[in-house]
This record gives sequence, structure tokens and C-alpha cells, in this order.
Amino acid sequence: MKIILLGPAWPYRGGIADFSDRLAKEYKSQGCEVEVVTFTLQYPKFLFPGKTQYNDKPAPADWPTRRMMNSINPLSWLRTGLYLRRQKADIIVSAFWLPFMAPCMGTILRLAKRKGTHRIGLLHNLIPHEHRIGDKLFARYFIKSNDAFISLSKSVLDDISTFDSKKPRGFCPHPLYDHYGQSTTKAEARKMLGLDNDGRYALFFGFIRGYKGLDLLLEAIGDERLKELNVKLLVAGEFYDDPKPYTEQIERLGIGDRVTLRSDFIADNEVGQYFCACDIVTQPYKSATQSGVTQIAFHFERPMLVTDVGGLAEIVHNGEMGYVVKPEAKQIADALVDYYSNSREEAFTTAVREEKKKYSWDKLVETIDKLRAE
Repeated sequence: MKIILLGPAWPYRGGIADFSDRLAKEYKSQGCEVEVVTFTLQYPKFLFPGKTQYNDKPAPADWPTRRMMNSINPLSWLRTGLYLRRQKADIIVSAFWLPFMAPCMGTILRLAKRKGTHRIGLLHNLIPHEHRIGDKLFARYFIKSNDAFISLSKSVLDDISTFDSKKPRGFCPHPLYDHYGQSTTKAEARKMLGLDNDGRYALFFGFIRGYKGLDLLLEAIGDERLKELNVKLLVAGEFYDDPKPYTEQIERLGIGDRVTLRSDFIADNEVGQYFCACDIVTQPYKSATQSGVTQIAFHFERPMLVTDVGGLAEIVHNGEMGYVVKPEAKQIADALVDYYSNSREEAFTTAVREEKKKYSWDKLVETIDKLRAE
């Protein structure tokens, strides 16, 4: 079977690029012919809030990666679409996460249409967290360019019905991000990061944007009960927002001695250190679909605190492996107080270890293959 994955991939960085490369690895392990088609230009510089769009990892050796798409150059859409059509793939899996990409990817998929090739949209997100004019128009254009869809959360699965009620669709939970290496002990991880071995650390991990609720978490950390419990916050990720409001908030709350900011992009070989160093992973998001951070936490068997938005509550069982709370500072603080006051770590970790068995890449491939057969 010939598979083409269309979307962010090496040499781009970020969760969706990692997802594409990990899915390619799974298809390759199952004996498929795999090719990845990605961007020559993903975001124009003025639209990209980070320091760089690229990682410094070597190219994957087990499958070809072709950089062909330019998100703002229609001539590249024509070349890429006709190239895909000539490849006569059995399945084209296109990663979708942002309506801005719909004109590019939707046009390419229209040009790639041929009998025998199934165009399956893999929806990381459909309606963005930060709304812009034209989002729904662009999302509809992408939806109409596919033959079937797979979503990684039930909330996104429901969103499809806004644009289409007839085409086949399936749901498969986001598989584990298991490519960040093996776990190490908490003491070893903290030593590598230069953290206090006797401290209590909650982790906020990933790009920092308004909808991810770091301000709520900082407000929670300022709770006097957490101060008495000596709970500290480790923030690991690059600011995609202006950092000034966050640093001013830290100063206003008087929690500078309990907040460690590592505000650079975290390289793959360092990710495990942060997860292994913490006691609990926090995702205080104000809006969400699903999150790759959750799947990294599962891989490293860390309890989680998530907010009840999007698909986050679908996979974190409240009171068993972590907490599901409203996106409010008081509820976040209450959960952390319960976690540390009642020594929940061991029991929650055991539950996470058992639950993680459900999230495999072969199940995602199986779900995609079923859609092809419909």
C-alpha cells in the first residue's frame, strides 16, 4: 500500500510535525510505501510568533520527505497537486489544524483527486481557538476537498457536522508521543535541570499563548495554601505571546521564588527531563481540542490536571489519574492542594500507567484503513 502524508513534517518543529513523522514511522513499520510531502514555506515570517519554524534534527532516513508546498504561492499548489495525482497513492492523509492552510491544502487535494486514491483529512483542529474572519469559509473549503475524515477528539468529530453530514468519519484518540526517549528518575531529571530535588513541582509545558491559560495557573500558584505546601511551578516553552503580562503577574503575586521560567523551545532530547522532573503536568487551557502534551505525559506516566474544555476531559479520568476542573484559578488551586495534601502521586501514576496502553499508533492506522474501505 502506498501512503502519502501531506502537512507539517521535518524540518519543521512542533507537535503536528512530530505527529506526521511518527505516523510515517508506523506506516513504514507495517510494510507500507511511505512518502511525506511538506512545505517549502509554512508560515510567512510576519505570521509566525516564535523564534524559528525549524528544528535541527537530521532528516528521517526511512522514507522520503519532499518539500513542495508554499502556503501562499498558488503555483506551488498546482505543482504539488499534480505531483500527488501522478503518484497514484492508495491514501493521502492530510493534516489540518488551521483555516489559513485551507486554500493551499484544499486546492492541492482537489488537484490530486483520482479514482483509487482516498483523500482522508486528519483533523487536529477544525475551528481554531483564536477566531478570525473567514475561518469557517476556509474550513469548509478544506472539508469539501476530502473523501473522509479522522479526528483525534470527539469535540472535533462533532465540529465536522457543521460543514458536512454525509462523508465517512472516524475517531481515534491521539496516540502517545513516544519518541522523546525513556523515563529517568525524578532525582536524575531534576539534577539535569538544576532544580531542587526536595521541591514540589507542577509543570506547564509547550508554546505559551493566551488560550493555554498560563495566567490562570500563575494565579492559582499564588494561593496561600500552595505557598504553605511549597508548591513550585516549572514553565517550559517558548512565548508566542508578549511575555511582559506574565512576568508582571508573577511579580504582582510575589511568586517569583516559586516559578522557574525556561522560555526557549525545548529540544526533543530535553523533553523527558521536564516531564520526569515534575510531580504533575498542568494544562489550564481556556479552549482546546486535544493536546499532544497530554500524550507526552502519558508516555512518561505523569499525573495530569486539565481543564474541562474541548477533548481534554475525554482521556483524563477525574480523581483517578488526575483532575478535570473548570478553567478557573480557584479550582486549579483546589486540585493542586488536594494532590499534594493527600499524596495522590503514587495512585494516580499507577492509573496513568494502565490507561496509556489504549493509545497506540497501530490503532490510528487501523481507523484510517477502515475509512478507506467505506
